Amino acid sequence: MENPAASLSLQHIIYPFLSEYEPDNEDAQTARQLLRDAFAKVEKQNAGFTRKFLSGVCLEAPEINVTRSVLSFAARPCPAYAIERSEAEFKMLSDRASHLKTILSRIPMEISDRSVFLQTIKDIAGAIRDVLEAINAVSKAHGQLGRMPQYKKALDHEKKVFVKTSKSFSDTLKKFFKDSRADDVFASASSLCNQTNTLLQLFRVASQ
Repeated sequence: MENPAASLSLQHIIYPFLSEYEPDNEDAQTARQLLRDAFAKVEKQNAGFTRKFLSGVCLEAPEINVTRSVLSFAARPCPAYAIERSEAEFKMLSDRASHLKTILSRIPMEISDRSVFLQTIKDIAGAIRDVLEAINAVSKAHGQLGRMPQYKKALDHEKKVFVKTSKSFSDTLKKFFKDSRADDVFASASSLCNQTNTLLQLFRVASQ
């Protein structure tokens, strides 16, 4: 199956949950794989579906904020987004993307402290610039590596989406200081993490 859409909810909640279930027969194993593939397919066609599904499941447990919880998992390593290259530019991209996701994952813990959160926002802006710089460095130094030429159009597109998602996150932050809707910030930050992972996933495939 093709790579699923990048999703914190899929990679850090649904997939681990399904992996913990050990089917005792072939039919059950097939059913588990079908369920895994179904989530991946729907998420790819409807970004954010898995998070909304989990929120629906947790309606009877209002103390669980799925959007907040999912974002807190953003810094966890995930093999699906690991670029297996030794070149300095690829390592820089991986490190900077990881740094961005780590800062974003701290938002739920820091959003209630205005002075701390303002510094976090500055750190995120710098980390976004660093990721874009790393993307450009990889494209310039390794544009002819592996399947990079074949994926150039897709990489350029996802880079533009990354910029657009970053701008949307910035707009959400501005609204937050007016309406204090923290969940909107969590959701927007998760979208930025997912788009960062989409780029990593695409570079992973293109560089092979």
